This record gives sequence, C-alpha cells and structure tokens, in this order.
Amino acid sequence: MDPLATLGLGMGSAWLSGFNLYATVLTLGLLQRFHLVELPGGLDFLSRGWVLGVAAALYIIEFVADKIPMVDSAWDAIHTFIRVPAGAVLAASAFAHFDPAVRAVALLAGGTLALGSHGTKATVRATANASPEPFSNLVLSVAEDLFTVALAALAAFHPVAILIVVLIFVVALLWLAPKAIRAIRRQLARFEEFLRRARLLGS
Repeated sequence: MDPLATLGLGMGSAWLSGFNLYATVLTLGLLQRFHLVELPGGLDFLSRGWVLGVAAALYIIEFVADKIPMVDSAWDAIHTFIRVPAGAVLAASAFAHFDPAVRAVALLAGGTLALGSHGTKATVRATANASPEPFSNLVLSVAEDLFTVALAALAAFHPVAILIVVLIFVVALLWLAPKAIRAIRRQLARFEEFLRRARLLGS
C-alpha cells in the first residue's frame, strides 16, 4: 500500500476509534480475515481470532450500554482512557514498516484525531442524554454504529477518500471550537452573574 493510502487508513481508523473503537476493529479485522483487503503495516493483527473475539464481545456490551442514557455517559467517560490511546496505536501500527520518527508522528496524530472524535461524540451524546425524550439517544446510537462500520469499510477500500473525510472533520472542528468556547464562556458568565445576584438577595 502506498504512503498516501497508508496515511488514509491509519488516520481514518484512529479517527473512527474515537466514535466506536470495537466496531472499527471488528470491521477492519473481518475484512482482513476474509482476505477482502490487505491492511498496511502491522494492522493485520486485527484479524487474529482472539482480537476479533474480544472486540465482538466488547461491541455487544457497548451496543447495549450505548442505548441507555445514564450508562452511555459513564461508558463514554471511561472510554476516554481507552479510545484515545487505541486510536494512537492503530495509527502507529499502520506505519509499522516506516521510520520510527514517522511512527511517532503517526502515534501523536492518531491520538489527537481519536481525542477529537471521541470528544465530539461524548459532547453530542451528553446533550442527547440530558433530553427528557428517550428516542434521540437511541437514534444517535444506531446512527453511530452504521456510520462507523460504513466509514471503516470506506477506509479499507478507499483510504484516500476517508482521508478527505477526516480533513473535513478537522477543519470543521477548528472552525467550531472557538465558537463553542465563546458559548461556554458566555454561559459561565451568566451563571456567575446569577450566583452574584443570589448572594446579594440573600444578604
């Protein structure tokens, strides 16, 4: 696989792991297992039986947990410490046959992408979980599963295409981040003003 395709698959798999690590591993591993694709670098370890078995078991658990609002929020919080390093490892593994410096850069870039996608997922889902109606969380959960499997297959068959998708996500995230930060600051300022007035009324 040429360097550009390796870059696409490495960064794409890292990015998708932030949304749903186990679906990403299962999809890529099964495609390699049935010889439908040849994963670059050291990513062929995803097709090993025990890796697929563990990923399948954890995906089933996540599939259920993801549909229950309170459990979903706790699951996402715990997986901050799993999806991000896993994304970094997937990216570095794709570059296993490259220079160590390239692998190090891939590790850092993959972890950063996984953090960005995981943070986006967790924020959106936390908002949905706070909603009184029960259906938005369920719809989002199913959509994320389908989204992850479809884009993991895209990464395997058309790695340059997934690289374009990831770049669009990064640009959108950089554009939205300052707006989100300003919105959070405004909310905090309003909350502080509310507390100040409450203290004045109580004194």
